[in-house]
Amino acid sequence: MPTLSLSPSLDLAIESFPSPRLYLGAASSGLPTRATVAAQKLDLDLWASGRRNPMDYDGVVAETRAEYARLVGVDASRVAIGSQTSAIASVVAAAVPAGAEVLCVLGDFSSMVFPFLQRSDITVRSVPLAELAAEISDSTWLVAFSHVQSATGAVADVAAVVAASARHDAFTFCDTTQSAGVHPVDAALFDATVCHAYKWLCAPRGVAFLTLGERFERELVPIQAGWYAGATVWQSCYGPEMELAADARRFDISPAWSAWVGALPAIRMFASLDISEVWARTSGLGDALCDELGIERQHQAIVTWADPTGGDLGRLRAAGITASGRAGLLRAAFHLWNDESDVAAVVAALGR
Repeated sequence: MPTLSLSPSLDLAIESFPSPRLYLGAASSGLPTRATVAAQKLDLDLWASGRRNPMDYDGVVAETRAEYARLVGVDASRVAIGSQTSAIASVVAAAVPAGAEVLCVLGDFSSMVFPFLQRSDITVRSVPLAELAAEISDSTWLVAFSHVQSATGAVADVAAVVAASARHDAFTFCDTTQSAGVHPVDAALFDATVCHAYKWLCAPRGVAFLTLGERFERELVPIQAGWYAGATVWQSCYGPEMELAADARRFDISPAWSAWVGALPAIRMFASLDISEVWARTSGLGDALCDELGIERQHQAIVTWADPTGGDLGRLRAAGITASGRAGLLRAAFHLWNDESDVAAVVAALGR
């Protein structure tokens, strides 16, 4: 494939990763930048020397929240912080009225399905991704789906889903864990989104975000409310009275401090990029691999092909290439640090 000319900001972002060759595993876990590693090392040193105060982290969390809001196109007041996709999805699942229907995607990641299946008093229906928009009906209260499918890398037709949801007055809840940082995301299109930032946003595990539209926010109860959801965190952290924040911050959970220290430089970096340029580069590498393997172009950053026995995955691992296997497929994920040499390495390892 022809080498694309990159913007200076993307060049700098690529250079921030130390030694990422042959790593095609962003769909499982991202890689830290030098700035993330340095920030966490400094945090450990400060902690070890007794020079860390818990209040020191408030500014880090606030700045990270603001950078994430900038990345996905919403105001910071619409962003709550969390730690895991499933925990955030459970708050949404708790709000579904008894007897209502939640429409999910067949084969979607369990964190976007299991919290709803725990509700025996609602209907959870799963349909193929390609049929999602067409299956939305007047009976659908919520459409819960991943922007990019974890197992296959397939990208949802967001415009069609949002339009159909509006016609039938259904709420939308989108998981952007496999898209934020590599594919453009406009969180304002949805009533709610969730993102765990340890994959394509290259943050430490344990940093997640919930975005809420005003109408949907009124449907939710902050069932995980704790001290960090208080109106004034360090003044409202004792009972019996409860005064929660007036905006989406009332859905915050207490942050794992060190993880947020590492997340800030990573998310700030991605918020400064043109993510459409990132997608053009990564999906272009994906298509180049498809061409070399003789399979249909997928136009995705995550390229998959049938590998039911794991033979191809074993060949890649033997060649020192990190990839993953999911649902009988081999999953090769291209991110900022990858280039044409990674495509060539995969083809050579497979002997094709």
